[in-house]
Amino acid sequence: MFRPRTRSAGAVDVAGVAGSAGVAGVAGVAGVAGVVTDPEILLMRRSPGRILPGLWQCVSGSLEADETVTAGALRELREETGFDPGQIVGFYDLDQVNQFHEPSVRGIVSAAVFAVRLVAGAEPTLSHEHDGLRWVSPDEALDLAVWPAYRESIRRIVENLLDPERAIWFELTLAGDRARR
Repeated sequence: MFRPRTRSAGAVDVAGVAGSAGVAGVAGVAGVAGVVTDPEILLMRRSPGRILPGLWQCVSGSLEADETVTAGALRELREETGFDPGQIVGFYDLDQVNQFHEPSVRGIVSAAVFAVRLVAGAEPTLSHEHDGLRWVSPDEALDLAVWPAYRESIRRIVENLLDPERAIWFELTLAGDRARR
């Protein structure tokens, strides 16, 4: 998730979400009047007792039976941050699918990456899966993100969603269909 460094009237938060056949995650962005300026990215720290405790990351999780990737990404966003459809102004496909080996499932996990734009003033409520959160600049997020795919997601959000003319090509409906036809 990102937001402007300094809040002002009309600010819009944007959160990034990764959804997958095995994992879903979140990141984000914010702006004023459609133009995103001076963004901050929300990173959350994994709780003790979880896989990879202490890791700063986006939201992660698994799809439920018969759940679409987009529905799973939005559900994970809601479960781990408290953000629901009423707070989502825009939903975006980042044209990114990450693949990685995950020993806990003894296989290769694929994750399609999405982003969401939230209403102004939206703040997360952490679930038991995370014990801390930090709003950081994109550069700080790149330094804190361990996994190369997270760093790529941050770069794609900054490169593609901060520009409204470019962002429209990535926009989806909350049902997961292309918004621009």
